[in-house]
Amino acid sequence: MKLLPFFYLAIAVLGFTSCTWEGVVEPQAPNQRATQTQSQPKVVIQDLENIDIAVNQTIYVPIYSHIYYDGGRRILNLAATLSIRNTDLSEPIIITSLRYYDSDGQIVKQYLEQPIQLDALVSREFFVARTDTRGGMGANFIVEWIAEQKVSEPIIEAVMIGTESGQGISFISTGKVIKSQNN
Repeated sequence: MKLLPFFYLAIAVLGFTSCTWEGVVEPQAPNQRATQTQSQPKVVIQDLENIDIAVNQTIYVPIYSHIYYDGGRRILNLAATLSIRNTDLSEPIIITSLRYYDSDGQIVKQYLEQPIQLDALVSREFFVARTDTRGGMGANFIVEWIAEQKVSEPIIEAVMIGTESGQGISFISTGKVIKSQNN
């Protein structure tokens, strides 16, 4: 029993002497951290005509850039994060288009310049700032994706969040398939 405290001390000393400062990560601003930790999506060859498509879907995802409260007299602006998650265990999917529309059905922003590939179990996020109210109450994303193999369908959803006067609200909006083709 008398050796037990010495044993713990020896482990602590060995642990501290084997540590190096190379592994220490300095704190960064939140926007820098997100940029550095998220890998860049793979760019797919622009010539999609040569791809033998097995699955092709168009997904509608409701986005709320604001909601009403206090009997409809006040507006709470919301930030939105669209998440696209490839749920397939082995096959990639290709996001061919990602467009953000306003309440009147007018395009606000095209998020992709080129199609991107999401490998198996890879996720990507796309952000609409709380201060960007162009979408309005009826905003939406239209996500189009394809796959060369039959795959499990991706999970595509949005998380909206907002705070005011110490109160917060957050909720999820799930994507709905509006067009689908399986070959």
